[in-house]
Amino acid sequence: MTAGSQDVVVAIDGGNSKTDVLIVSRDGRVLGQSRGPGASPQNIGVDGSVQALEKLVLEALRGAGLPDERPFATHTSAYLAGLDFPREEEILHAALAARGWSDTLIVGNDTLALLRAGSSDGTGVAVVCGAGINGAGVSADGREHRFPALGKISGDWGGGYRLGEEALWWAVRAEDGRGPGTALQAAVTAHFKASSVLDVVQRLHFQDLHSDSIHGLCPLLFAVAADGDEVAQDVVDRFVEEVALLVSVILRRLELTEEAPEVVLGGGVLTGVGAQVIAEIERRCLKVAPRASIQVVDVAPVVGAALFALDTIGASASAKASLKAATKRV
Repeated sequence: MTAGSQDVVVAIDGGNSKTDVLIVSRDGRVLGQSRGPGASPQNIGVDGSVQALEKLVLEALRGAGLPDERPFATHTSAYLAGLDFPREEEILHAALAARGWSDTLIVGNDTLALLRAGSSDGTGVAVVCGAGINGAGVSADGREHRFPALGKISGDWGGGYRLGEEALWWAVRAEDGRGPGTALQAAVTAHFKASSVLDVVQRLHFQDLHSDSIHGLCPLLFAVAADGDEVAQDVVDRFVEEVALLVSVILRRLELTEEAPEVVLGGGVLTGVGAQVIAEIERRCLKVAPRASIQVVDVAPVVGAALFALDTIGASASAKASLKAATKRV
């Protein structure tokens, strides 16, 4: 162990679109941080993921003014999208352990980091909605319930990309006459500065527009729905039901419906929707667990990874409270 590494942990949260890294001291101070593109092994492979993560970890270390002699930390907590099965966790764990960053290492799904970030002790239920959607729950006695979250093949609906697709789909059908009129038609056309929705479709087909740009229609969908468009409202209502369903199933499977579980909502979509959408999700969740508390996470999920790391090394409660206070979103 290098001098000082016993007082430092590495925390990683990697979604489909971005990855955050923190270097945190035992007393809860953020010493260094970095951000880069998504590093999910499902998207870029295990080798690509490890290379991307190491680049960001070394960048955060330099920002902290710390040496990169290995091991440079006592513990690493890495929580990434795409770790949906034990086999995937084991493969990435072995690959990261071989890099020698720290004496100990834990890897897990990023939904668990969100739960730790937004709850008081890492128990309860979390639903994350960014590019995709996922839910996870942990009971007080350590039981977990998770979903594969592989997209349509595993029964998922409602990630940011899918919501963007829905906005485009309804806009296309409004324009060509196969569907009802909707303000999404004009909104999608204006969003892409196009002459028509068909123009948008052609630009996507010929790759003049990257398919990732469809995700950018998600905020537009919620805005059009908030203005009263019935078609957009129907899509948003289905999304609300899907989030509430994830929460409800987990609560029932973990036998938490009679308890007072914490329910944490996070990810770019859920942190960006209006209060009315969150209130409707809450109303539906409370039908299943009347004593539940529902909240949108107020710190970045990487803080959850850091809290897990501080848990592992036995840091004080005051250190964890200090970290959450210092990283709270205004």
